[in-house]
Amino acid sequence: MTMKKIFSLLVVAFVATIGAVAQKTVFVDTEYILKNIPAYESANQQLNKLSQKYEAEVKARLEEVQKLYETYRTESVFLSNDMKVSKENEIIEKEQAAKKLQQQYFGQNGELFKQREVLVKPIQEQIFNAISSLAQEKNYTAVWDKSTSTGLMYADKTQDISDQVLAKMGYGK
Repeated sequence: MTMKKIFSLLVVAFVATIGAVAQKTVFVDTEYILKNIPAYESANQQLNKLSQKYEAEVKARLEEVQKLYETYRTESVFLSNDMKVSKENEIIEKEQAAKKLQQQYFGQNGELFKQREVLVKPIQEQIFNAISSLAQEKNYTAVWDKSTSTGLMYADKTQDISDQVLAKMGYGK
């Protein structure tokens, strides 16, 4: 064989290999999938209601602190030093309690976070399991999520398996 034929065969083999690998890479849109799962929408509604309830409670406590402070400012000229210290301590304690409550509800391991784990995590695990199952069944080598900032710049719509994931989970379109 001549060097030209060997090079041509190598180029053809390389192009065929690239084509085969490219066909095994697909993408999903998890935002789209989540929007098509009624349980997720229900979970979001529950979380929004809970968040609003917590916000209202924290806001009421902070407003109470603000009123106490305003009352203190107007009455402080009439109060003895002991009374001033007592009122200041009361305001500080109530403010700290409000901030503690805010942290308890909205903090990193707060009630809202815990409730999100209970309501949303099982749905996310279902999606992951459906994607994994489809990838194994269809011999996909990679599945990209186009709804996150993974650096994916272009995705051919024909490679989107989001509807197949929904079908696998029992949510038909």
